[in-house]
Amino acid sequence: MKEHPWWRGAIIYQIYIRSFCDSNGDGIGDLPGVISKLDYIRSLNVDAIWLSPIHPSPDRDWGYDVSNYEGIHTDYGTQADFDRLLTEAHARGLKVMTDEVLAHTSDEHPWFVDSLQRGPKSDWYVWAEPKLDGTAPNNWLSAFGGPAWSYQPARREYYHHKFLRQQPKLNWRNGKARAAALKVLEHWLTRGVDGFRLDVANAYLHDAALADNPAVRMAERTDALWSHAPYLQFHHHDSNLPENIEVLDEIRRVVERYPDRFVMGEFSEDPARCGCFAAPDEGLHSGYSFPLLKARELGPGFVHLHYNLLSRFPAHWPSVAFSNHDVMRTVSRFGGPEPPEGLGKLLLALLLSLKGTALLYQGEELALPEADIRRDQIRDPVGDLYWPYTGGRDGCRTPMPWDAAAANLGFSTGTPWLPLSRKHQALAVSHQEGNDNSALDFMRRFSAFRQKSAALRWGEIRFVDAPPPLLAFEREYEGDKLLCLFNMSGEATEFRDESILEREPLGIGCGAAARRDGLLKLGPYSSWFAALSNASSTASMGNSTQ
Repeated sequence: MKEHPWWRGAIIYQIYIRSFCDSNGDGIGDLPGVISKLDYIRSLNVDAIWLSPIHPSPDRDWGYDVSNYEGIHTDYGTQADFDRLLTEAHARGLKVMTDEVLAHTSDEHPWFVDSLQRGPKSDWYVWAEPKLDGTAPNNWLSAFGGPAWSYQPARREYYHHKFLRQQPKLNWRNGKARAAALKVLEHWLTRGVDGFRLDVANAYLHDAALADNPAVRMAERTDALWSHAPYLQFHHHDSNLPENIEVLDEIRRVVERYPDRFVMGEFSEDPARCGCFAAPDEGLHSGYSFPLLKARELGPGFVHLHYNLLSRFPAHWPSVAFSNHDVMRTVSRFGGPEPPEGLGKLLLALLLSLKGTALLYQGEELALPEADIRRDQIRDPVGDLYWPYTGGRDGCRTPMPWDAAAANLGFSTGTPWLPLSRKHQALAVSHQEGNDNSALDFMRRFSAFRQKSAALRWGEIRFVDAPPPLLAFEREYEGDKLLCLFNMSGEATEFRDESILEREPLGIGCGAAARRDGLLKLGPYSSWFAALSNASSTASMGNSTQ
């Protein structure tokens, strides 16, 4: 069997450090806390962990505004703590990836301070003179709302920021600035990290002529677009430039100077335009975009939509994610305020069955719903800006519930930086451990099967005709072939196939399923898998009576 790089078909577990586990009682998760939970993480049968930004930051955007790329945030620990985390993770067979934010910095970064003062780094950021009437240089809008320019009297110029005004855009068109950003990656590769997730990898380059972004025409302003300020225009000139792929290629070449490393990127806008879906010989190793993260209606359509896009780029190896630190918890996004029982397992089975490297956000293995956050508890600048329209991103960032009987559900002995959710107590790890019917137990069983299944890890995907609400596809790799069926609804449904009785069922699905007379009856939010080859049958784990 062909040897693959470790990341191809891997499961990567995303850790939002601030909310994972607090070791010292200050209410903030930290690196020693992560170390204390490595055995738990390993029990999920994942291949790697992806850490949210670890660097010093004023926390205007909770670490995504970096003030020192080579340091460790004092809230999280020390360099020695990080080195110990690397050692302990590697001893358990876990790779470690860091989250690097290189398209912008904090306004407190020494580079920006120098630039503001017109020092040697004067052109390391995107500066422009005002228009004659004193207004911003063009119509670019920030992703967090309002103009993407802020005036600085010290320079009598505006500087560009795609997000908060405290996050000035680094000028990747300046060779020295670009080289300094690439040295950040070299620094952490030398320290032993196994790879990177690159924040807003679509936004390294801006249009040098500062051309206006084209407006979204009224007829194109769907509810999804109209609901948020940045989508009043197409972001074709402040970011998402086609030549962005040249930067991505340069980044990959830096990473590949170190053996067995991986770099993937987040592409939040126009992924096909800016290099997200590059072939193996260009761009990053992998990328993920937002159709799967933003979909709100459960059904086969949102999966078909994404893979129809990917079909235009057959050589690209995708990363797939249903959730992360920026979007609503998956069961709440698809299941509403009171998510139905079984939905979490269905979504875990689907995520881990799709073609790609799977990105699993902390707490999804517990089927955690979105937490309710009061106005006075909001810490997210987006939530603060758009209240009461949205509570922002804090609802998916609340601390992990470890122990249902402990203070703060075992996250911290102090006052947590965000409140624990009452909804999460019954779903705490302590309640789900040893429970054969829990989402956590299902995650462990299914991920163990995936680790042994060549079809699920590396196989191609071929969608099979099935009436909604059914989603059906096959995964195949070198003769190892699986049929994967999902009932994407809360009602029982049927799948008719005369040959279905000839197929070997695998006991890895969720929900109820029964076969009779060439008819498969699937209960609400259920999944069913069949072996279409001996290899898949051999990899089966657990009961196969479905």
